[in-house]
Amino acid sequence: MSRGIDWVRARQLIQQVVESQGYELVETEFKGTGKSSLLRVFIDKPAGISHHDCELVSEQVGTVLDVEDLIPSSYTLEVSSPGLDRKLVKESDYTRFEGKLARIQTRIPLNQQKVFRGRLQGLSGGKVRLELQKGNLLDIPLDVIQEARLEIDWAAEVKRKRDSAQPE
Repeated sequence: MSRGIDWVRARQLIQQVVESQGYELVETEFKGTGKSSLLRVFIDKPAGISHHDCELVSEQVGTVLDVEDLIPSSYTLEVSSPGLDRKLVKESDYTRFEGKLARIQTRIPLNQQKVFRGRLQGLSGGKVRLELQKGNLLDIPLDVIQEARLEIDWAAEVKRKRDSAQPE
């Protein structure tokens, strides 16, 4: 993170703006230095995010950050959807996306591996339950997760498209 920026206050303001517009703040990232600095804001809502949603939030966040002057150098603001392979950032994400395919990478090996793919089965007692491809269940402690993301379920997408193309 860059010097001279109150990131706690900036993130609070961004979250207030995003939530006041009816969206969920998924994540913020600040990369680069000087004129090549980039502030990314990822937003979501149950029905998905449109270009108009991103434009609205960008205008609102940009105005608030400019008025508060929390980022002293020039930067580019980018507002977007977290995408189909969105990161799982909050504890509630593991419950919200229960039943979805996910890829979880741990900081330390569990069962001699660090990368796991499977279907989310919720969160209990500080552990994410993942149903692995062979049907085994694995409980992964939240504090050892380095990164977790949803994965696109191609088989389900093909089935959904095939079902929606069937005449009734």
